[in-house]
Amino acid sequence: MTRKTKKATRARAAGARRPGWWIVGVILLAVVAVVGYRIWEKNAAAPGPDPSTLVGRWLRTDGGYVLELSDPAPDGLLKAAYFNPRPINVSRAEWKVQDDHLRAFVELRDVHYPGSTYTLDYRPATDRLEGIYFHAASRQQFDVEFERTK
Repeated sequence: MTRKTKKATRARAAGARRPGWWIVGVILLAVVAVVGYRIWEKNAAAPGPDPSTLVGRWLRTDGGYVLELSDPAPDGLLKAAYFNPRPINVSRAEWKVQDDHLRAFVELRDVHYPGSTYTLDYRPATDRLEGIYFHAASRQQFDVEFERTK
């Protein structure tokens, strides 16, 4: 074989291999695009519970305690007022989604309420708030429920 024939044979062989790699690259790119789209679609489709369902006036079922929740902000802040039966200072109120449940947290800072807290989960089936009241002065926890009054 001559030198020109060997070069031509090698060139044809090298050229024959290139389309194979190109096809593999296109298939790999398509697979990555489809998987990425599926992941994005799944995350976009499940925004979680709507925090506006917390808005309202809530009455504690074991007494005359009233919790008013309003204005849930996208950053997790929440406006809250608490009455027993007179107003009690609310120092902090927040909402978040935890374990696919909508949760409200309210901290009280007033006379006889030095950092007492409510940690409440919204139950859509019963339209109630259920959770724990921590009475800071006595260091005790109580199971509590609130029902919506409006």
